[in-house]
Amino acid sequence: MRIDKLLANLGYGSRKEVKKLLKDGAVTINDVVVKDAKEHVDPDKDRVTLNGDTIEYKEFIYLMMNKPPGVLSATEDHTGETVIDLLEMDDQVYEPFPVGRLDKDTEGLLLITNDGKLAHRLLSPKKHVPKTYFAVIDGEVTEEDVSAFQNGVTLDDGYETKPGKLTILKSGIRSDIELTITEGKFHQVKRMFEAVGKRVVYLQRISMGPLVLDETLELGEYRELTGEEVDLLRDFQVK
Repeated sequence: MRIDKLLANLGYGSRKEVKKLLKDGAVTINDVVVKDAKEHVDPDKDRVTLNGDTIEYKEFIYLMMNKPPGVLSATEDHTGETVIDLLEMDDQVYEPFPVGRLDKDTEGLLLITNDGKLAHRLLSPKKHVPKTYFAVIDGEVTEEDVSAFQNGVTLDDGYETKPGKLTILKSGIRSDIELTITEGKFHQVKRMFEAVGKRVVYLQRISMGPLVLDETLELGEYRELTGEEVDLLRDFQVK
């Protein structure tokens, strides 16, 4: 890879700005000052520095965020704050995007990456990747609801959902539940409960495929996935 392309891709300026950095002697490859923008570098083997600081290059970035309510699952929006706005600039330069969407008022696990191939696999309807949610429901959730969800319910637009696994954690005037579904229709969890005469008052995604929300992450916080977590996502196959 050309050194000017590497630095530009990492957000250190436009090609023109990077060429000026090179001309000023601010860049080294393996401790040798490089001024030629066409100089080739192997990001996996060569040590590159800019103004004395080592440049870390990686093709893909994988982030787990505990999405807070009120923030949009989008790369940009003219009216509201997005999950990308919550990222440090060092991470934004990789131009990552959220894998799927969580409703604006929904909290929890959100994968953010620039790995389009992986994102496509996780979002493809053909893959049936399970997503599990914790929810507080206004109304008593019953075993009848468990059976209805297992058979699939009919949404307000006539769509019949695929089977969902509903687990009652606490039943009462307000019920705590977990629900695992393998599709992602618009407001699906909320609409599934509306189909059985109940209302979701709090919703949090706690897992997606093999990826489980890190409970140490506060709302709005995020971290890079571990190598093991990335491997689990890449190797994941629905049984």
